[in-house]
Amino acid sequence: MQKNTRIVAITGASGSVYGLRLIQELLKRGDDAGVIISPSGFLVLEEETGLRLKGGRFDIIKRLEKYLGKTRGRITYYPSDDISSGLSSGSSLIRDMVVCPCSMGTLARIASGISGNLIERTADVVLKEKGRLILVPRETPFNQIHLENMLRLSQAGAHIIPAMPAFYHKPKKVEDLVDFIVGKVLDAMMVENRLYKRWDGEE
Repeated sequence: MQKNTRIVAITGASGSVYGLRLIQELLKRGDDAGVIISPSGFLVLEEETGLRLKGGRFDIIKRLEKYLGKTRGRITYYPSDDISSGLSSGSSLIRDMVVCPCSMGTLARIASGISGNLIERTADVVLKEKGRLILVPRETPFNQIHLENMLRLSQAGAHIIPAMPAFYHKPKKVEDLVDFIVGKVLDAMMVENRLYKRWDGEE
């Protein structure tokens, strides 16, 4: 497995377009992307984007490639129920993972150390190996349980980047709002990008 592979997990929270855009940007720059999608994630993807991912690994990869367009990197798809995957071990050397979007259920199970599927187990591995785990929760409003789980994960070393786009860059279309969040995620990954206009003070 390549050391520069970035793992992107898409769960059943609204905002699947954030995850797809992130994968696209990583692939464009030549990084490989390991993709995990929860069962609910598949449903939300189809509902929000029209992207229907069916069949085996090869079919899902081909449909993702077609949707994302020509890129330099390579996609590897990991079924979320494949708990025996190499990703479930720290020996895989995977140290970068983004859950985007991250449902409150997934966030709660990661915060509790519960590994019921490959998304949760991989997140657990990245945390225990002192890697970079980035969670993009998409929920509103947050209740006390949500906030306590996010605080617990932040204290454990995870980056929490809620899908809360800014408006100082004067977005003109939905894609500008999506790119702002994806740009913030890439910033946290230490990946150079120009997806949004950075604030440079009063003009």
